[in-house]
Amino acid sequence: MATKHEQIIEYITNLAVGEKISVRSIAKALTVSEGTAYRAIKEAENKGLVSTIERVGTVRIENKKKENIEKLTYAEVVNIVDGQVLGGRNGLHKTLNRFVIGAMKLEAMMRYVDPGNLLIVGNRDQVHKVGLEAGAAVLITGGFGTSDEVIELADELELPIISTSYDTFTVGSMINRAIYDQLIKKEIVLVDDILIPFQDTFYMTTQNTVEKWHDLNSKTGHSRYPVIDGNLKIQGMVAAKDVLGASRQTPIEKVMTKNPITVNERTSIAAVAHVMVWEGIELLPVIDTQRKLLGIISRQDVLKALQMVQKQPHIGETIEDIVTSRVQDISTSEELIFECEVTPQMTNQLGTISNGVITTLVTEIGSRVMRKFKKGDLVVENITLYFLKPVQIDSVITIKPKILEVGRKHGKIDVELYHESAIVGKAMMMAQLID
Repeated sequence: MATKHEQIIEYITNLAVGEKISVRSIAKALTVSEGTAYRAIKEAENKGLVSTIERVGTVRIENKKKENIEKLTYAEVVNIVDGQVLGGRNGLHKTLNRFVIGAMKLEAMMRYVDPGNLLIVGNRDQVHKVGLEAGAAVLITGGFGTSDEVIELADELELPIISTSYDTFTVGSMINRAIYDQLIKKEIVLVDDILIPFQDTFYMTTQNTVEKWHDLNSKTGHSRYPVIDGNLKIQGMVAAKDVLGASRQTPIEKVMTKNPITVNERTSIAAVAHVMVWEGIELLPVIDTQRKLLGIISRQDVLKALQMVQKQPHIGETIEDIVTSRVQDISTSEELIFECEVTPQMTNQLGTISNGVITTLVTEIGSRVMRKFKKGDLVVENITLYFLKPVQIDSVITIKPKILEVGRKHGKIDVELYHESAIVGKAMMMAQLID
């Protein structure tokens, strides 16, 4: 039987898009405490089922699919531009397809305005009205307002009309930046992207004995299985070492590892790889907020995902991409040498290379060098930076890494940074190797 928390989530999921909810209304409708209702609404917000909009309340919104994550809701636009909602609050949950800057004559402009657009324009009341009638929300720049007639129309059509003090160019740049940030998030591979779902997972229950482990082992060839109770909640993990020497009639609860390390759907693959290497784990259960088993993720799946990500071209460029893309390998047969020009994005407020960029350079070059000696991926365990001197903008840094030690599981690298033949930094990097 579903818990009260799960009943509330299901109730919210079945609501129509745009419908308002509150802690009090949920508590009354489902006869639960306001504390239970509040916690469930917060989880629904984390899952993207509802959105809390200032001066409007909590509203059921359309689930954003990952492939459409670059689309924003009008409520998010309000936050991005520090806007004030003049009318059409009931439409803030809607998603905009694209934005159009209204810098032309009315007739020419309307050829580009479609339903679901955001029309960015100045203090032109007639344009505001025509834009709303065309099915587009309106963002007024320069801090201007609009007429009462337009506000009434916005309320009637449930299309937001928003005012911001920023100019049109700044607003366009801010929205573009937000979409760009969403694109970067879209590229991050999460557990949800590669997990083996519950229906395809082989698992054991707390009612099973060691006999069941042997049956599953013969059937699948695998040796590790999650253990769940009657409510599908994770209770433990059992592996070959746990059942070694145990009688086949021994209850699985007696031999399993209790309170296992788990991950959730939104955990990044990079974080999972670190946990697996650090803890020496081959298989991790994936659970929801109620600790119900959603599936499993294996080290092999994680490695494949990491290798796939490294081969994919990036749409959104992060600071790390900017830094690593400017590293050039100029190694000779006798010595490993790299070069990197210090660009404006790599500097601090004083115009010299930032410590964060130096750390990124050491990590990138250390990883490249390690892969020349041993294939596979690695997890950085420790970086020590010392003897740092300022290097100003437009300078070229020469980086000379030296392998000190490469074992089966660990590697140690010394990295020296030079500018005009003078040493400006040294670093020691230690990493665990993923095989």
